[in-house]
Amino acid sequence: MARALALTTEIADEICARLSDGMSLRSICLDEAMPCQTTVFKWLRESETFAQQYARAREAQADALFDEILDIADDGSNDWMERHDDEGGNIGWRENGEALNRSKIRIDARKWMAGKLRPKVYGDKQQIEHSGNITLGAALDELPE
Repeated sequence: MARALALTTEIADEICARLSDGMSLRSICLDEAMPCQTTVFKWLRESETFAQQYARAREAQADALFDEILDIADDGSNDWMERHDDEGGNIGWRENGEALNRSKIRIDARKWMAGKLRPKVYGDKQQIEHSGNITLGAALDELPE
């Protein structure tokens, strides 16, 4: 199938639905039925309606990524590996460090991206503290009466 070159409601809806499900734009655009990323970026510049729909889809994507974090954290299926002796017999289990590290990276990437897509919901809270004194005496004395 040829790549889409014209923005249609169906293609816009499909792109945004896939984004909302947590897919990356890069992955979506690898599908031959979808436009390339350059085309999507062009449509975003040219169509306010599509840009608004896309922005809402990105917010929904943050929610999908946040939900995936629990799935990844709760999935312990690859956390342990069998240990074998020289004859191939099972002699116990050991931690699968590679799988555990990959899970941590996957979680951290999703936390970071969710925080960027919806900073008010998933972003780090910024707090500014001031310590010190503010003296207004001299400034107030200089004000005209």
